[in-house]
Amino acid sequence: MTRIFLSCLWLLSSASVAAFSTPNSVFTASTPSSSALFLSSTSTASDVEIQKAKELLCRAAETKEEDPDEVLDALSSLEKNCKMKFKEDPAAFAEDIMDNISGEWRLIFTTGTKERQKKSGGRVNYFPLKATQSFDATVEPKIIENGIYAWNLPLIKFSGDFDFNERKRKLEFDFDMIELLGLIKIKLGRKQVAKIGASTGLGTANNEKLADVGRRAFFDWISADDDIATARGGGGGLALWKRVDTANE
Repeated sequence: MTRIFLSCLWLLSSASVAAFSTPNSVFTASTPSSSALFLSSTSTASDVEIQKAKELLCRAAETKEEDPDEVLDALSSLEKNCKMKFKEDPAAFAEDIMDNISGEWRLIFTTGTKERQKKSGGRVNYFPLKATQSFDATVEPKIIENGIYAWNLPLIKFSGDFDFNERKRKLEFDFDMIELLGLIKIKLGRKQVAKIGASTGLGTANNEKLADVGRRAFFDWISADDDIATARGGGGGLALWKRVDTANE
């Protein structure tokens, strides 16, 4: 069983390298569904910029045909303007995120960590693998899962719990369980999971460093609505997810 486990990890580590290369698939454009935007009753400049950024990101999530540089610009704009909205009413903004975060999310676009950006010359792209993250904020402890899939088969999946700091919009989490091929579940310590996660592309080297000093991995959450979610990871990278329903795919 140990040999099978190590073989799976080696294959997935190789796959994670491809996650940051240019995908060859061609996607057919479709009309994005409407997003539930967190807007105040009086339109402001930040509201307009938030809506503009979300419209582009929704198209990118549906088609993967928007220019990657424009997607990055939209993510940066959304982050800046959502910070402004958060300062206006932190409690309401954080509550809106938690009201929408539960569910399944397909990773669409990532800039990678700052370290990976330096290695790639700053190149960013759409995420070519089928990576799905799920959250359940309706239970205690709150549940988080993160996996790479082939069709609907989880090649490797991590599970654990998370907390959300409403004052900082920070989602902190730990993984303590690994599942291979939907068959083998292995309970591991936080440091071990962080190391394996970094090797498969589902985590980062920064998560390893945090685990070494007894701290949890985290996302600084930007937004979550009916269609898309966005966040900045602890390693400095920006990410875009699309809401999905894997049971009906």
